[in-house]
Amino acid sequence: QDHYDFGMRAVKSVLVMAGQLKRANPDISEDITLIRALRDSNLPKFLYEDVPLFMAIIQDLFPGTSIPNVDYGRLQQAVELEMRKLRVQPVPTHVSKIIQLFETMLVRHGVMVVGLTLTGKTTCHEALAAALSQLKRDGEESAQYEVVKRHTLNPKSVTMGELYGEINPVTQEWTDGLVPTLVRLAVHDESDNFNWVIFDGPVDALWIENMNTVLDDN
Repeated sequence: QDHYDFGMRAVKSVLVMAGQLKRANPDISEDITLIRALRDSNLPKFLYEDVPLFMAIIQDLFPGTSIPNVDYGRLQQAVELEMRKLRVQPVPTHVSKIIQLFETMLVRHGVMVVGLTLTGKTTCHEALAAALSQLKRDGEESAQYEVVKRHTLNPKSVTMGELYGEINPVTQEWTDGLVPTLVRLAVHDESDNFNWVIFDGPVDALWIENMNTVLDDN
């Protein structure tokens, strides 16, 4: 698949997640920690039919080790409640995709949700944002739960200059585009709130190429 990435960036994500898991659960064996890190950082991007193949590879790498299921408790309950508010059925596979998005966002500062039309991409981030915000308002003390502010734009509805900014050819003055304006707005927010800049639109080489340097782990 085009979106499968098994380069150094994917390795770094596994290591970052393994480090988080080890710090959170220092008493769990390293085998379990590695299995969870490999599973949680890779499963979100696999197609449904590729998941059994991946799990079989994990079993071969760690023979005799049982892979534990994680109980997401309050987060899962909050996600299901917000989905009902959105008038969407909380189908287990859809709920698990939303939780996978949450897990991915813990280790990546840029995340892409891809799929065909009407497969629930927008519902994923809407339900997750609402669930995290509600958990924070309910008094959850975890730093992973904060009120989410979403800044949504369609990158194909404006020109490249309007999107990223451009220099006026006459006056040679720089004018900020939508992206730097929204990012500056998020940076100046001194609260602990999460600020998500969401590019809700078709992906093409024109606008995504300029995001590569921003999303790169350099």
